[in-house]
Amino acid sequence: MHIYNNILETIGNTPMVKLNKVTASLPCTVLAKVEFFNPGNSIKDRMAVKMVEVAEQNGWLKPGGTIIEGTSGNTGMGLALAAVIKGYKCIFTTTDKQSKEKMDILKALGAEVIVCPTNVEPEDPRSYYSVSKRLAKEVPNSWYVNQYDNLANRDAHYEQTGPEIWEQTSGKVTHLVVATGTGGTVTGTGKYLKEKNPAIKVWAIDSYGSLLKKYFETGELDMSEVYPYITEGIGEDFVPQNYDMSVIDHFEKVTDKDGAVMARRIAKEEGIFVGYSAGSALAGLMQLKAQLKPEDVVVVVFHDHGSRYVGKVYNDQWMMERGFLDVKTVKDVVNARAGQPLVTIKPDEKVSDAIAKMRKFDIEHIPVLQQDEVVGSVSENSLFLRLIDDAQIKDATIKTMMQPAFPLVSLDMPIEKLSAYINKENGAVLTKDDSGNFHIVTKYDIIQALGN
Repeated sequence: MHIYNNILETIGNTPMVKLNKVTASLPCTVLAKVEFFNPGNSIKDRMAVKMVEVAEQNGWLKPGGTIIEGTSGNTGMGLALAAVIKGYKCIFTTTDKQSKEKMDILKALGAEVIVCPTNVEPEDPRSYYSVSKRLAKEVPNSWYVNQYDNLANRDAHYEQTGPEIWEQTSGKVTHLVVATGTGGTVTGTGKYLKEKNPAIKVWAIDSYGSLLKKYFETGELDMSEVYPYITEGIGEDFVPQNYDMSVIDHFEKVTDKDGAVMARRIAKEEGIFVGYSAGSALAGLMQLKAQLKPEDVVVVVFHDHGSRYVGKVYNDQWMMERGFLDVKTVKDVVNARAGQPLVTIKPDEKVSDAIAKMRKFDIEHIPVLQQDEVVGSVSENSLFLRLIDDAQIKDATIKTMMQPAFPLVSLDMPIEKLSAYINKENGAVLTKDDSGNFHIVTKYDIIQALGN
């Protein structure tokens, strides 16, 4: 039997997976180092446990102690796993831009999580850096991890991630692409690979709103480069000590939108449910396609799992609110009508009145309204079938002939999702605008919208 003594022993030896559809436009082979196979679902498990082990060896972390760290979530997860197995407590500070899923996971593992504002300077006493440092001084028998300047971070990747990539590619790797934050992964992994083959290119992917690219290119800490951004886990507003810029060949910036859209593409086209930074890493590689050759073997690190972003990147509403999702919605269909009024009918009107309105306005579906409330519907097809059976029903009232009301949907619903509501039995849906006015969307409207 092959049995692990605890969950920490399962860290590492993550799979390398060839990408096919999403990278079809690239001339080279692209391989993904899928790090969410680690037990904490991210690459941060590697360095978290390494830092804990070094702290134990040096006497910084003592039995029954408290681990304190500022984290975007993934490092906290690795530290929390180590704490569970080794018997420590955890207090983590994080920013208010991090996903709720990350915070909930940390709490599920017994950690205390303190949320701090994102848009403050690192030196601000409210920043998650400052709060974690303060707590480390106030909490007895505690150890402040400081993943940014703790060189055990990059050592973990020099000892583990680099050798794994070299072995899995049989030494054929030509490029390493990493969306980088603390600098541990890109520096440690890149250092090992370059020692094996100095010709290997190391490309670091940065975010707009981060100063790392400018610092790499000029050596200048330009705070004008720093502004709020949405991408999680990458970019910095300072330069952590884990960076060895001599290991890196190029920094490439990626927008919040491009990273998010690419993450969704990876999930849909490759079946690999990745996090935000993996989308940024691959988007950055795609921007550099002109520098690639057919014989190149590119390894892209997929840092974590998409389950931590279901409320953000994988949420249509969140994506649309930020202009990241280029989809047509019910609102687009309504706006395309240029304010055409909704044709309705009352329950006490006659079937012949409905037929007349259908002819006059060239429509098939009419909502039935009573005192501004939708109480039913009539459709050309249903009336036609009944008239064939009994021509006299044209004198019947609508309330005796009407069908259930059309489903009510939100204005921001993507039209692709309307197939769940519009079908053979039901030919339309209703929506309501901010002024309380009803609008109808039919099969014909959807065909028109998708065709444009």
